[in-house]
Amino acid sequence: MKKLISTKDAIFAAAVSLFNDHGFDGTSVRDIAGKADVNPATISYYFKGKQGLLEACFTHFFEPYLRFLEEETSALPYIDAEVCLKRAVYKLLKFQSENHQLTRFIWREVSIDSQVVREIIASYLMKERFYLKCLFEKGMMDHSFKKQPVNFLIIQLKSMLTFPFLNSQQLREVWQLFPQEFYFVDHYYQQIDQWIRLMLVEQRNEPFEKEMLV
Repeated sequence: MKKLISTKDAIFAAAVSLFNDHGFDGTSVRDIAGKADVNPATISYYFKGKQGLLEACFTHFFEPYLRFLEEETSALPYIDAEVCLKRAVYKLLKFQSENHQLTRFIWREVSIDSQVVREIIASYLMKERFYLKCLFEKGMMDHSFKKQPVNFLIIQLKSMLTFPFLNSQQLREVWQLFPQEFYFVDHYYQQIDQWIRLMLVEQRNEPFEKEMLV
Protein backbone atom coordinates (compact mmCIF):
# COMPACT_ATOMS: atom_id res chain seq x y z
CA MET A 1 0.00 0.00 0.00
CA LYS A 2 1.45 3.34 -1.04
CA LYS A 3 2.08 5.69 1.85
CA LEU A 4 0.25 9.00 1.56
CA ILE A 5 2.32 12.13 2.08
CA SER A 6 1.19 15.66 2.78
CA THR A 7 1.16 18.35 0.11
CA LYS A 8 4.00 20.16 1.88
CA ASP A 9 6.12 16.99 1.97
CA ALA A 10 5.36 16.30 -1.70
CA ILE A 11 6.55 19.78 -2.65
CA PHE A 12 9.71 19.39 -0.60
CA ALA A 13 10.47 15.96 -2.09
CA ALA A 14 9.93 17.29 -5.62
CA ALA A 15 12.22 20.25 -4.94
CA VAL A 16 15.00 18.04 -3.56
CA SER A 17 14.81 15.74 -6.57
CA LEU A 18 14.90 18.61 -9.08
CA PHE A 19 17.56 20.59 -7.22
CA ASN A 20 19.69 17.47 -7.19
CA ASP A 21 19.22 16.83 -10.91
CA HIS A 22 19.29 20.37 -12.28
CA GLY A 23 20.69 22.57 -9.51
CA PHE A 24 18.91 25.36 -7.67
CA ASP A 25 19.28 27.92 -10.46
CA GLY A 26 18.25 25.39 -13.09
CA THR A 27 14.95 24.60 -11.37
CA SER A 28 11.87 26.83 -11.55
CA VAL A 29 8.87 27.03 -9.24
CA ARG A 30 6.77 25.80 -12.15
CA ASP A 31 9.03 22.74 -12.48
CA ILE A 32 8.56 21.94 -8.80
CA ALA A 33 4.82 22.47 -8.97
CA GLY A 34 4.56 20.17 -11.98
CA LYS A 35 6.52 17.38 -10.33
CA ALA A 36 4.55 17.72 -7.08
CA ASP A 37 1.27 18.06 -9.01
CA VAL A 38 0.28 21.26 -7.22
CA ASN A 39 -0.53 24.84 -8.17
CA PRO A 40 2.56 27.13 -8.08
CA ALA A 41 0.73 29.32 -5.56
CA THR A 42 0.75 26.38 -3.14
CA ILE A 43 4.55 26.54 -3.02
CA SER A 44 4.37 30.18 -2.01
CA TYR A 45 1.82 29.29 0.67
CA TYR A 46 4.00 26.62 2.29
CA PHE A 47 7.53 27.86 1.57
CA LYS A 48 7.27 31.49 0.37
CA GLY A 49 8.81 30.55 -2.97
CA LYS A 50 11.95 28.84 -4.20
CA GLN A 51 14.24 30.64 -1.76
CA GLY A 52 12.17 29.32 1.12
CA LEU A 53 12.55 25.81 -0.27
CA LEU A 54 16.31 26.26 -0.37
CA GLU A 55 16.33 27.32 3.28
CA ALA A 56 14.13 24.32 4.12
CA CYS A 57 16.67 22.02 2.44
CA PHE A 58 19.46 23.38 4.62
CA THR A 59 17.31 23.06 7.75
CA HIS A 60 16.19 19.49 6.95
CA PHE A 61 19.80 18.48 6.42
CA PHE A 62 21.84 20.32 9.01
CA GLU A 63 19.55 20.11 12.03
CA PRO A 64 19.65 16.27 12.24
CA TYR A 65 23.31 16.25 11.08
CA LEU A 66 24.37 18.55 13.91
CA ARG A 67 22.17 16.75 16.43
CA PHE A 68 24.13 13.53 15.85
CA LEU A 69 27.39 15.36 16.49
CA GLU A 70 25.99 17.08 19.56
CA GLU A 71 24.81 13.74 20.99
CA GLU A 72 28.29 12.26 20.78
CA THR A 73 30.02 15.41 22.03
CA SER A 74 27.69 15.44 25.05
CA ALA A 75 28.69 11.84 25.80
CA LEU A 76 32.42 12.67 26.01
CA PRO A 77 32.54 12.95 29.83
CA TYR A 78 31.26 9.38 30.10
CA ILE A 79 32.46 7.54 26.98
CA ASP A 80 35.88 7.29 25.32
CA ALA A 81 36.41 9.86 22.54
CA GLU A 82 37.29 7.15 20.02
CA VAL A 83 33.91 5.47 20.55
CA CYS A 84 32.06 8.80 20.35
CA LEU A 85 33.85 9.73 17.12
CA LYS A 86 33.12 6.37 15.52
CA ARG A 87 29.47 6.49 16.53
CA ALA A 88 29.17 10.01 15.12
CA VAL A 89 30.72 8.90 11.83
CA TYR A 90 28.35 5.94 11.55
CA LYS A 91 25.27 8.07 12.30
CA LEU A 92 26.30 10.71 9.76
CA LEU A 93 26.94 8.15 7.03
CA LYS A 94 23.60 6.46 7.70
CA PHE A 95 21.70 9.75 7.69
CA GLN A 96 23.37 10.93 4.49
CA SER A 97 22.81 7.60 2.74
CA GLU A 98 19.12 7.62 3.64
CA ASN A 99 18.88 11.17 2.27
CA HIS A 100 21.40 10.87 -0.55
CA GLN A 101 19.72 13.29 -2.97
CA LEU A 102 19.41 16.01 -0.35
CA THR A 103 22.98 15.32 0.83
CA ARG A 104 24.46 15.63 -2.66
CA PHE A 105 22.60 18.87 -3.29
CA ILE A 106 23.58 20.42 0.06
CA TRP A 107 27.32 19.66 -0.19
CA ARG A 108 27.35 20.84 -3.79
CA GLU A 109 25.51 24.04 -2.87
CA VAL A 110 27.83 24.73 0.08
CA SER A 111 30.78 24.75 -2.34
CA ILE A 112 29.28 27.77 -4.16
CA ASP A 113 30.21 31.20 -2.81
CA SER A 114 26.95 33.06 -2.27
CA GLN A 115 25.28 35.15 0.41
CA VAL A 116 23.08 32.22 1.46
CA VAL A 117 26.09 29.90 1.74
CA ARG A 118 28.03 32.45 3.78
CA GLU A 119 25.12 32.63 6.21
CA ILE A 120 24.99 28.82 6.40
CA ILE A 121 28.73 28.65 7.09
CA ALA A 122 28.35 31.22 9.86
CA SER A 123 25.64 29.19 11.58
CA TYR A 124 25.62 25.48 10.75
CA LEU A 125 29.19 24.79 9.61
CA MET A 126 30.80 26.62 12.51
CA LYS A 127 28.80 24.39 14.87
CA GLU A 128 29.96 21.32 12.96
CA ARG A 129 33.57 22.42 13.30
CA PHE A 130 33.10 23.02 17.04
CA TYR A 131 31.72 19.53 17.66
CA LEU A 132 34.42 17.79 15.63
CA LYS A 133 37.09 19.87 17.37
CA CYS A 134 35.73 18.75 20.75
CA LEU A 135 35.84 15.08 19.73
CA PHE A 136 39.43 15.24 18.47
CA GLU A 137 40.77 17.38 21.29
CA LYS A 138 39.19 15.20 24.00
CA GLY A 139 40.87 12.15 22.50
CA MET A 140 44.22 13.94 22.54
CA MET A 141 43.73 15.10 26.12
CA ASP A 142 43.02 11.50 27.14
CA HIS A 143 46.16 10.33 25.26
CA SER A 144 44.14 7.95 23.08
CA PHE A 145 44.64 10.07 19.95
CA LYS A 146 48.01 11.13 18.59
CA LYS A 147 48.81 14.83 18.83
CA GLN A 148 48.03 16.24 15.39
CA PRO A 149 46.74 19.55 13.95
CA VAL A 150 43.01 19.44 14.68
CA ASN A 151 42.06 21.65 11.72
CA PHE A 152 43.76 19.23 9.34
CA LEU A 153 41.96 16.25 10.92
CA ILE A 154 38.63 18.02 10.48
CA ILE A 155 39.37 18.63 6.80
CA GLN A 156 40.33 14.97 6.31
CA LEU A 157 37.24 13.62 8.02
CA LYS A 158 34.91 16.05 6.24
CA SER A 159 36.42 15.02 2.90
CA MET A 160 35.77 11.36 3.64
CA LEU A 161 32.20 12.03 4.76
CA THR A 162 31.28 14.08 1.69
CA PHE A 163 33.25 12.23 -1.01
CA PRO A 164 30.71 9.43 -1.69
CA PHE A 165 27.90 11.90 -2.30
CA LEU A 166 29.81 14.38 -4.44
CA ASN A 167 31.73 11.74 -6.39
CA SER A 168 29.38 8.76 -6.56
CA GLN A 169 30.76 7.55 -9.90
CA GLN A 170 34.30 7.37 -8.51
CA LEU A 171 32.94 5.54 -5.48
CA ARG A 172 31.34 3.05 -7.85
CA GLU A 173 34.61 2.52 -9.71
CA VAL A 174 36.63 1.94 -6.52
CA TRP A 175 34.20 -0.02 -4.33
CA GLN A 176 31.44 -1.06 -6.74
CA LEU A 177 28.66 0.58 -4.76
CA PHE A 178 26.57 3.75 -4.66
CA PRO A 179 25.83 5.76 -1.49
CA GLN A 180 22.10 5.00 -1.67
CA GLU A 181 22.63 1.21 -1.61
CA PHE A 182 21.70 -0.53 1.63
CA TYR A 183 25.16 -2.01 2.27
CA PHE A 184 27.02 1.25 1.58
CA VAL A 185 27.08 2.45 5.20
CA ASP A 186 28.67 -0.65 6.74
CA HIS A 187 31.18 -1.03 3.92
CA TYR A 188 32.29 2.59 3.71
CA TYR A 189 32.26 3.01 7.48
CA GLN A 190 34.98 0.36 7.71
CA GLN A 191 37.24 2.52 5.55
CA ILE A 192 36.89 5.50 7.89
CA ASP A 193 37.22 3.19 10.90
CA GLN A 194 40.65 2.13 9.60
CA TRP A 195 41.63 5.79 9.22
CA ILE A 196 40.60 6.51 12.81
CA ARG A 197 42.45 3.52 14.23
CA LEU A 198 45.61 3.85 12.14
CA MET A 199 45.90 7.63 11.99
CA LEU A 200 44.59 8.73 15.36
CA VAL A 201 44.77 6.04 17.98
CA GLU A 202 48.09 5.41 19.75
CA GLN A 203 47.43 1.71 20.26
CA ARG A 204 45.42 -0.25 17.75
CA ASN A 205 42.18 -1.40 19.33
CA GLU A 206 40.03 -4.36 18.42
CA PRO A 207 37.73 -3.77 15.43
CA PHE A 208 34.80 -1.55 16.36
CA GLU A 209 31.82 -3.75 17.14
CA LYS A 210 28.56 -2.81 15.45
CA GLU A 211 26.70 -3.25 18.75
CA MET A 212 28.51 -0.16 20.05
CA LEU A 213 26.58 1.94 17.55
CA VAL A 214 23.23 1.24 19.17
